[in-house]
Amino acid sequence: MSRRTLARLGAPAAAAAAVTLLVAAPASPHVTVTPTETAAGAYTVLTFSNGHGCEGSPTKQITIQVPEGINTVTPTRQPFYDVKVTSEKLAEPIKDAHGNELTERDATIVYTAKTPLPDGQRDAFEVSLQLPEEEGTLAFPVIQTCVKGETAWIEETPEGATEEPENPAPAFEVTEATEDGHGHSSDEATEAEPVAADVEEGGDSNLWAGVGAGAGILGLVAGVTALALGRRKA
Repeated sequence: MSRRTLARLGAPAAAAAAVTLLVAAPASPHVTVTPTETAAGAYTVLTFSNGHGCEGSPTKQITIQVPEGINTVTPTRQPFYDVKVTSEKLAEPIKDAHGNELTERDATIVYTAKTPLPDGQRDAFEVSLQLPEEEGTLAFPVIQTCVKGETAWIEETPEGATEEPENPAPAFEVTEATEDGHGHSSDEATEAEPVAADVEEGGDSNLWAGVGAGAGILGLVAGVTALALGRRKA
């Protein structure tokens, strides 16, 4: 798949990008994203990390843009922030994995700090979702709003580039799909069942073999005892 296009930004985000060109935050560390699973179509938990403010100004809001191809997200509660998911209308209704008709998709996740995060301190935000069915780069543009100023982490890293842009969007590679979406194929799970059955059957065979051996020993003892008694009587 070609590099996935970044999510469309609304007017506030575009304004934030313009501000960023004039007053840019330090290039490193960036806002980053770390997935628990990368296989196409799999369910994953993404952790977005923010490590600094806007040129020393505390962070008061993080807005995560949800790229096209992802329709539903579930943010994890964060005790220091209020969280809100905003939606947008789909051009055409679609069916979700459960057969339900969707006319809207989740478009942004907005974390608003109850107390601004000081510059020099980091925080993390977790979001659960299902990855798209296609492989390729998946980017999540982020708008970082501070007490003074904003930084738009929305720039796409060109294919094959040796250097990343000044304010790159958090991104990762969606890898090849697995058959069950959990990191291993369903065939592997199916093949494991006969192995368990063989062990079980082997256990029964060993049990009966043990019983048979025990009975043989008892019979041998009884025969020796009878022979000894017969000799005494003689």
